[in-house]
Amino acid sequence: MSRRCDLTGKGAQVGHKVSHSNIKTKRRFLPNLLNVTLMSDTLGRSVKLRVSANALKSVDHRGGLDAFLAKAKDEQLAPKAQLLKRQIKKKQAAAG
Repeated sequence: MSRRCDLTGKGAQVGHKVSHSNIKTKRRFLPNLLNVTLMSDTLGRSVKLRVSANALKSVDHRGGLDAFLAKAKDEQLAPKAQLLKRQIKKKQAAAG
């Protein structure tokens, strides 16, 4: 399983661990991923996602999963999030 956020696509970064004597060795900076279940009001069901803590704060700030996906640009979303966004748009178009 890759260390990648299902909403934002945020992944691991590479950098250096620097010792006291200034020796640099490679290391990975991993995102803070959480397994969460978010409710989609439009779809009327819950969705299990592996989301970074930063993205989870953004979802709460914007007022839920549907509002977060509606406001986000497609280029900034991970493939799983783009699929959810399309499903929500399709359901909203059919509703009215």
